Amino acid sequence: MTCYSSGENNRSELFEKRPMKTIFAASLFCLLAGFSAAKTDAANADEGNGLSLLNRIDYSPSLTTSGQPTEAELALIAAAGYDQVIFLAFTSHPKAVAHEDDMVRGLGVQFIHIPVEWESPSLGDFAAFAAVMQAHGGARTLVHCEVNFRASVFGFLYQVLYEGADLDEAMSLMQSIWVPNATWDAFIARVMGYKGIDYPPL
Repeated sequence: MTCYSSGENNRSELFEKRPMKTIFAASLFCLLAGFSAAKTDAANADEGNGLSLLNRIDYSPSLTTSGQPTEAELALIAAAGYDQVIFLAFTSHPKAVAHEDDMVRGLGVQFIHIPVEWESPSLGDFAAFAAVMQAHGGARTLVHCEVNFRASVFGFLYQVLYEGADLDEAMSLMQSIWVPNATWDAFIARVMGYKGIDYPPL
């Protein structure tokens, strides 16, 4: 399949020779292929710079979730061009980096802390997260917690509810790290329901 990027002759030939359904399918395929390649390129570029994040998920070229970065990885995050870091766990967890907020800001990267209770994530937590994401649309963002359980769920929900991502594709990415337990599955259903979307429990 050929994905045309420019040229009137190419577009004319494509429309003359193919049925409309085929054209739509081809366009969708090219769009998804380009999107997937962009995500892969971003991950490869980071790894080429020595940045290897715990349980990393690239939901999009601008949204990555992971477990807790090390102090050395925080410097690499800044060097890789991330604009903001959103931390969803508590500073008391065993892998926490002391004074991560000051360290990240000192590297020229915005730092936002939204502590989410493991046993009781709330609609307010996700609303605060979504507000930050929308306020900085397009900013390259790392969302992290301790092992990428909280962060992967928030990333999944944001991509589906605000970025129009395919639910099954986003869920597959999330489940590459973990299958949410009863508390977090109920949280997903609650957020989806609040947005008027039916979500079948896992």
